[in-house]
Amino acid sequence: MFKKIIIPLLSLAIIFSAFVPKAGGAQAKELNNCTARAFVLADADTGTIINEKEPQKRLQIASMVKIMTLNLIYDEIESGNLNYDSDVCVSEYATSMGGSQAFLDEGANYKAGELIKSIIVASANDSCVALAEKISGSVDNFVQKMNEKAKEWEMNNTHFVNCTGLPAPNQYCSALDVLKMSRKLFEREGFYDFSTIWNFDFPHPSGRTTQLTNTNKLSRFYLGCDGGKTGFTNEAKSCLSATAKRGDTRLICVVIGAENSKTRNKEVSDLLNFGFANYESKKFLNKGQLIEEKAKIIGGKVDEVGCVVAKDLTAFGLKGTLKNYEVKFIIDSINAPINERQKVGCAVLCNGENEIDRVDLVSKNSVAQENFADILE
Repeated sequence: MFKKIIIPLLSLAIIFSAFVPKAGGAQAKELNNCTARAFVLADADTGTIINEKEPQKRLQIASMVKIMTLNLIYDEIESGNLNYDSDVCVSEYATSMGGSQAFLDEGANYKAGELIKSIIVASANDSCVALAEKISGSVDNFVQKMNEKAKEWEMNNTHFVNCTGLPAPNQYCSALDVLKMSRKLFEREGFYDFSTIWNFDFPHPSGRTTQLTNTNKLSRFYLGCDGGKTGFTNEAKSCLSATAKRGDTRLICVVIGAENSKTRNKEVSDLLNFGFANYESKKFLNKGQLIEEKAKIIGGKVDEVGCVVAKDLTAFGLKGTLKNYEVKFIIDSINAPINERQKVGCAVLCNGENEIDRVDLVSKNSVAQENFADILE
């Protein structure tokens, strides 16, 4: 009887030990019971890796290729070269893609916003090609930009051949590289407006509609999951890069090569559950926040100027380890004139004597240099 009890308890202890963080850091040991070919679990804000398996192994990732496709599309929107109301004419080549589609009409004009929505929600291959041709003139030119962006983001185990993720020789990526491009995509303005849609009627210029459903089932069935990109081919197996947020903590989990979608969703859910149970994010300063301290101005029309936080200052770690963190301000004396949003110092996040992170402090407004009349007053 004693043996029957102790053996299951030992098994549970072995499984639990796989989750114990390594000393001196937030990274945990490899999850030995995850069957996927590779995975990465990380904090979205800082990129801190919680757990991983074969993070740099070069693998096919199926439609997760579209994460980079969407990043380039959002680049065009942010630069003003494209907007949601832009007309996109669909070529014969775009309609020939097969796989997941929005079933676009050849020669018809669609709004870019609807095509983007169809990619994020339903992984539409034809919409990817139509937008790639709109942006770069051809898919080949667009793919060249994808590879250039991958190099810029130090995605060292990535090579793109197409913009859809359909099977192609010499197309590969790694779990770590998927994480890098996912972090970029998941912070794009407007992304979550589409990624949280469960299904919708996609309108065609002819008047017909196609009902499209979200391929990321966790967006409906996992608490806090509000975005992701799925993928499946026979070569790549089931893949998913999913993000979920609870409180101030946002995690990203990338899984490549699970046997099927049911296994993939379970393993992503298990990883996210572990992350939320054991780790937390804490925001110490908000982007745009005006702090109490002011910067001294030398030779200006006024003697001081307000200091604004340039971006969020957050920390991530094991639960209970962030309570002793504190923010210290280093503020310079600045010679006038100064411009609005000019750097005037920094906010440093510290744990005792150890610096964790820092962000810039910028001037709330511009300050002109004092002139001779000001000196006489």
